[in-house]
Amino acid sequence: MGQPVVHFEIAAKDPDKVRDFYQKIFDWNINSNNPFNYGVVDTESNEGIDGGIMPIRPEVPAYLTFYVEVDNLQSYLDKVRSLGGKTEVPPTPIPNVGSIAMFRDPEGNLVGLFHGEEGT
Repeated sequence: MGQPVVHFEIAAKDPDKVRDFYQKIFDWNINSNNPFNYGVVDTESNEGIDGGIMPIRPEVPAYLTFYVEVDNLQSYLDKVRSLGGKTEVPPTPIPNVGSIAMFRDPEGNLVGLFHGEEGT
């Protein structure tokens, strides 16, 4: 069985505008009441995945990515490198959630990896 896609992420220079855009189009519930101004997207659906809309620095291009759940971030990054990809973000803890990493595939697409904390 393959590894599941568990989260999507939209990175925006004007996250308030982008959040408003997606709320109005898809009726998503987006809560950015947190210290990181990360808009947690709750689609309120049992058929899809939830995600987030995050602010980025002006010099970073906007992007859309998805996260795949894996059991060991570094072993997957090693596999990515052996197949022609490149680590973009090394394993990074997210307090009370788990850890993420990001890589670029051979075409330059940005993809996230996620490993949740035990019990979450």
